[in-house]
Amino acid sequence: MDVLSGRTTNRALRRQNRATLLSALFLDGPLSRQDLTARYGLSQAAVSNVIADLMDDGLVVEAGALESDGGRPRILLRVSPDYASVIGVDVGETRVRVELFDLAMTPLAKADYPLEDLDPRSVVRHVRHGIESVAGGNVLGVGVGVSGLVEQGDQAVVHAQTLGWDAVPLERMLREGTDLPLHLDNGAKTWAQAEHWFGAGRGARHAAFALVGSGVGAAIVADGQSYRGASSSAGEWGHTTLVYGGRACRCGARGCLEAYVGAESIIARALEAGVRVEGPDEETQVASVLADPAAAGVLAETAAYLGAGVANLINLFNPERVVIGGWAGIALGPLLPQVREAAAAQAMRRPFAQASIELCALGTDAVALGAATLPVARLLAAGGVRD
Repeated sequence: MDVLSGRTTNRALRRQNRATLLSALFLDGPLSRQDLTARYGLSQAAVSNVIADLMDDGLVVEAGALESDGGRPRILLRVSPDYASVIGVDVGETRVRVELFDLAMTPLAKADYPLEDLDPRSVVRHVRHGIESVAGGNVLGVGVGVSGLVEQGDQAVVHAQTLGWDAVPLERMLREGTDLPLHLDNGAKTWAQAEHWFGAGRGARHAAFALVGSGVGAAIVADGQSYRGASSSAGEWGHTTLVYGGRACRCGARGCLEAYVGAESIIARALEAGVRVEGPDEETQVASVLADPAAAGVLAETAAYLGAGVANLINLFNPERVVIGGWAGIALGPLLPQVREAAAAQAMRRPFAQASIELCALGTDAVALGAATLPVARLLAAGGVRD
């Protein structure tokens, strides 16, 4: 090994160790130096040196002490919440939500904008206003979760058939109004990352995250990593065929899962069954359906359809956990026993027995939280070295 390659290797190894220890402190902290040494098999000297560097950079701070038997107390460490802030944006079909978080992912500020139309220029205007409204100093970056297929490249492009978006250069449009680092991804994937890191999916190496709202989507975690497919479009679960030639879907096809369990479908099927539907928007209308005893048949059908969709996820991906979320998914929470029963009837017995089906833990705001983790994930992977 020549001197230059030796230096490069040492530098790469040190950066890898920084990324490993910083990620552990962010996701599992507070931890002590002894915890980190035992967990990763690094020498005490290596851990101490990396932690010293991270503390010098302001990324890691002490978080108290833990008494030990017969020795000195162990000093606990965590990522400094005040090192930087991050912004998460949830571009939904009815509103744009923009939130500011510290690095403990504690919410600091929020702005909500109802969407009167889905023209990309209107959406971008709301996102820009939201960023300007909540941003403080030292913002690490902005993560944006949006419906549709987010094609990654030099600048992310969004394809969202149900919104009427065809190759919308959303990242370029947003960059014209901010110089902050931008990270775009599908909203189901950002929600899944939040639930995987902090919520009902925490600790699962293999999981499926099913998001049910106005639209329906999914994200898959395989061996701890997000499965994205060839062009990052994996997870369009809502547009898998449930009934060939069935109900018309917003995407233009027929029989999609979304056409049976999405909010618009629940409302439409309730009206067809003669159920009185009340409220000015989808969320209140779905709530009125859930509260009406006359809708029992419609809701039983919905649970059965959703259970069949979950069974497809189980048969295809063999997850240890299926997490159901989204505002409509949460509203359907009381139907979870029927969803499990329907999934059991449709899934292969062995993979079904290996999977739990659970409701999400982070509530309806988790898309923005997950979006805010996108710049955090970049920071962790880089060992705390900012772009």
